[in-house]
Amino acid sequence: MKKILFLSLALSLAVFGAEALSGEVQKQPLNISAIIMFLVFVAGTLGITYWAAKRTKTAKDFYTAGGGITGFQNGLAIAGDYMSAASFLGISALVYGAGFDGLIYSIGFLVGWPLILFLVSERLRNLGKYTFADVVAYRLQQIPIRTLAAAGSITTVIIYLIAQMVGAGKLIQLLFGLPYSWAVIIVGTLMVLYVTFGGMLATTWVQIIKAVLLLAGASFIALAVLMQFNFSFESLFASAVSVHPKHDAIMSPGGLVPDAFSAISLGLGLMLGTAGLPHILMRFFTVADAKEARKSVFVATGFIGYFYILTFIIGFGAIVMVLNNPHYLDVAKQAAEGGAPILGGNNMAAIHLSHAVGGNFFLGFISAVAFATILAVVSGLTLAGASAISHDLYANVFKRGKIDEANEMKISKIATIALGIIAIFLGIVFEKQNIAFMVGLAFAIAASANFPVLFLAMFWKKLTTRGAVIGGALGLVTAIVLVILSPIVWVDVFKNAEAIFPSKYPALISVTVAFVAIWFFSITDKSETAAKEIEAYDAQNIRSQTGIGAEGASSH
Repeated sequence: MKKILFLSLALSLAVFGAEALSGEVQKQPLNISAIIMFLVFVAGTLGITYWAAKRTKTAKDFYTAGGGITGFQNGLAIAGDYMSAASFLGISALVYGAGFDGLIYSIGFLVGWPLILFLVSERLRNLGKYTFADVVAYRLQQIPIRTLAAAGSITTVIIYLIAQMVGAGKLIQLLFGLPYSWAVIIVGTLMVLYVTFGGMLATTWVQIIKAVLLLAGASFIALAVLMQFNFSFESLFASAVSVHPKHDAIMSPGGLVPDAFSAISLGLGLMLGTAGLPHILMRFFTVADAKEARKSVFVATGFIGYFYILTFIIGFGAIVMVLNNPHYLDVAKQAAEGGAPILGGNNMAAIHLSHAVGGNFFLGFISAVAFATILAVVSGLTLAGASAISHDLYANVFKRGKIDEANEMKISKIATIALGIIAIFLGIVFEKQNIAFMVGLAFAIAASANFPVLFLAMFWKKLTTRGAVIGGALGLVTAIVLVILSPIVWVDVFKNAEAIFPSKYPALISVTVAFVAIWFFSITDKSETAAKEIEAYDAQNIRSQTGIGAEGASSH
């Protein structure tokens, strides 16, 4: 039955996609090479999903690929999960529009990884099983803690999914000539297929393939740009300054972030948010032990850092090679004059540059890679959301642990389909909205609700259930409320004259609220339960550092 359903879904998707590609509602002439590479990628990943489906038999296989992924493979998959379309298109467009200041996002996204390497990865792998809520609930009360962790995870996942789905729709609408809603439906359908049938094993290999393709494509673009200037960064920057409308200003800070509060708050949100993203944290349970977890972070940090260097070169290369090119002039002028919000409508600088350096064929390759990028990210997000619903909420909150693996996996697959439908629906609903704030909001929520609770659960003996629940909830609510009251929602979306909260970046306040509240409500908790939780910390600490009692990898 599973085989028939899988093949029928794949066939219907192929037919649907073919109809869409040959439809009359096209935004621009179709790029045949892009379509061919897109179909090859989809066919290859569906083949991987079919292979993975035959090897996904238990809950551990579904959630963590049986713990049998190597550190290097997991590092590459983490890089594939993390290097989203917002990174590739958005950061290069920020550099293209604002110059040097675009680096603040690259650095913010990157500096969270040493934090994960030295503080989180080893303890997370030793204490957890499927989700980061396993770690937080290790010595605290299961039901309130898992409810809070699931709420933070699901909120982060859905907001991040909306941003990716809208980005996917806009990107494919422009690159492939598809109607927006059909593009969103195709992405959502593929996402459900990968996760429902292949689980973590299929998702991992989709992310690995995507990471290799993206790194190869970005490397080619950067090398092609540098060759134009005899590999002289000085010549590249001098040329960019001479042709950009802002001239010398693109080599100075202050173009994107207006004040010190915003800069610190943005950096803090990106750094701590990275260490609190549920789909990233979930990847540490796919390896055999803490040593492989550390290795995977080390590998991921290297690949991600290298990639962000490339986006910086691509952004400046686009200034020189795209800005004054008549073929791209209209889009280039819009982006350069107005700056480019992440996932906004003017993020084609990298795409135009790929055409400038490699012609139609390479444009097709980069287009297919951009699509693969979105699929890899949404698959990881969906799996994290499904695991929060099935493992944390259904199995441990509603059923209080009295559930067998078969039923838990069934709920996971139902949750995956439900999340796919929600993502498609919200992706279509938010088409006309300014969704640039959603990536920042997802990171702010992860930094405010997930990271403080996870960090203190591992390192602070006096943490209690009351402190974690109240502090984590206050961090979550504060982040959401401040974003709603900020200029990006209160003014841009609700059309009010002036924002109540003046900054676009709430993390400095919401993270502080979370940490202070967790501390205060923990130290004032004098209950008998709190005393037992504090006493249990020593045993947790021994396991977190030694791995004694942690689950090993299963073999396929």
